[in-house]
Amino acid sequence: MKFAFSTLGVPGLPVTDVLALATAHGYHGVELRAHPEEPVHPGLGPAQRSDIAAEFKSCGVEVLGVAGYARVAAPGEDAPVIDEVRQLLQLAHDLGAPFVRVFPGADPDLPVAESDAIAARRLGTVAEDASALGVRVLLETHDSHRTGADAIRVLGPVGHRMAGALWDVMHTWLGGEQPAETYAALAPHLGYVQVKDIASAEDTTPLPLGAGILPLSDCVEVLSRHGWDGWLCWEYEKRWYESAAPLPGLLQAGREHLARLLNESA
Repeated sequence: MKFAFSTLGVPGLPVTDVLALATAHGYHGVELRAHPEEPVHPGLGPAQRSDIAAEFKSCGVEVLGVAGYARVAAPGEDAPVIDEVRQLLQLAHDLGAPFVRVFPGADPDLPVAESDAIAARRLGTVAEDASALGVRVLLETHDSHRTGADAIRVLGPVGHRMAGALWDVMHTWLGGEQPAETYAALAPHLGYVQVKDIASAEDTTPLPLGAGILPLSDCVEVLSRHGWDGWLCWEYEKRWYESAAPLPGLLQAGREHLARLLNESA
């Protein structure tokens, strides 16, 4: 497995500095938060995109994915959501990233089956664009669809190899799903895995990996047992928790913790 971290943990940090952290601490890739307040977002022009891609390549670090905020199960017209995802797919393609992250974001007042159908319809549409660009669009286990069982209700009907899943280990745990259950549901669709740690279900302030209660060892063990060799990406939610310790000082120990879990599961 390869290790990455998300720029959600270093809000607003210039790409050059992000790459310096990745190379200094042995991370193979970076997940780029695609938001206007960040250095990388769909509003960048062709020259800027080319420069960023070249900078990553020169450092030997991969752009793992573009983490967007499109909500594919949200109520309303399809066109704005599809357009938003298409912009993210083009950005990922231009940066050389294999994945785009989207959220479910269903309205809890709508029937579940209706929200599932909305999401499946939209993902089925953009999957064709994703295929043409060579980028997979991944539905994250999050908000209205926080478990693997939730996500598969959408991805099953889509039935397209370029529409997959991003396993956020915190949300599946909060949803009461065991790692083995999540893997069984998502395995045919799994793009990569976001790891993190927290103190409790009531306190989700990000902690150093291994300092909280999330079943990271169980997650890595089930992935290893099934021969999965994809990406583990540390999503440290510093952007939403100002009191959290700065990520740069935690990156080395975080990578070492993940490597230790891999060794123990071998």
